[in-house]
Amino acid sequence: MEILLASPRGFCAGVDRAIEIVERALERYGAPVYVRHEIVHNRYVVDALRKKGAIFIESPSEAPVGAQLIFSAHGVSPQVRREAAESKLQTIDATCPLVTKVHVEVKRMVAQGFEIIMIGHAGHVEVEGTMGQAPGKMHLVETVEDVQRLKVKNPERLGCVTQTTLSIDDTAVVKESLKQRFPSILLPKRDDICYATQNRQDAVKSLAEKADLVIIVGAPASSNSNRLVEVAAKRGIRSVLIQNAEAIESDWLDGVTCVGVSAGASTPEFLIEQVIERLKELHAGDVCVRSLTQVDEGMTFRLPAILRD
Repeated sequence: MEILLASPRGFCAGVDRAIEIVERALERYGAPVYVRHEIVHNRYVVDALRKKGAIFIESPSEAPVGAQLIFSAHGVSPQVRREAAESKLQTIDATCPLVTKVHVEVKRMVAQGFEIIMIGHAGHVEVEGTMGQAPGKMHLVETVEDVQRLKVKNPERLGCVTQTTLSIDDTAVVKESLKQRFPSILLPKRDDICYATQNRQDAVKSLAEKADLVIIVGAPASSNSNRLVEVAAKRGIRSVLIQNAEAIESDWLDGVTCVGVSAGASTPEFLIEQVIERLKELHAGDVCVRSLTQVDEGMTFRLPAILRD
């Protein structure tokens, strides 16, 4: 049996930056440091930071007055920032710069008098943060059906942004539907879907051309991990999302000659290594492990000035 590893996979630059921000804050200010929402959607990452002294909360009001509070990589609304200021919290922003770019675009279009449509998943923390940039002036859609039900004030003054972790293919369909219904809409000049999401989806498409089974390592709450499962499934390949190696069942490998393995952008590499070992244990014969052509994404994001050496 062959185990074929996607490239790229796992941590992206935004996740690396967010984790480093929490670790540096703990080193500089000592425990506890409070973090609004999970810093990234992976319980192994969150548990490791919790052991070092990070306390994860959902509202700034849960932190003591004057405490250190870090905003997660998913971004927050201005309302959350105001709540933190009212509690006199010392804040550090770990929002992914690519999410910040979307926030800036929303504010720019609102200042120009546009109503904005966001393509994204209701309830996702990134969507809540982005929608909060312009309360009452944004509409959320997820499907073509949502587009058909939309009611807007002025079809001639519409803009559009997207959640950064969506499926590229699905988003293209929704954007086309928006363009057909509202010909004057300003669609993003460049996709808001981030480079890491796109690269990982492209890698899974390559896996699906060769594998009989695709395993995605990631958290159930991770949007980009779920999208990777969908990318493989839409190509007719059995695809499963697991949090750890123990979730793999031996009968998954019946009749399988090639297993593709990838991981969401918030998944640490050690979990992927454990999956490889588990697959070797479950397969009675020889196992060959190889990777798709290595991709160097060449992307890094600077830390906030307050935490730089």
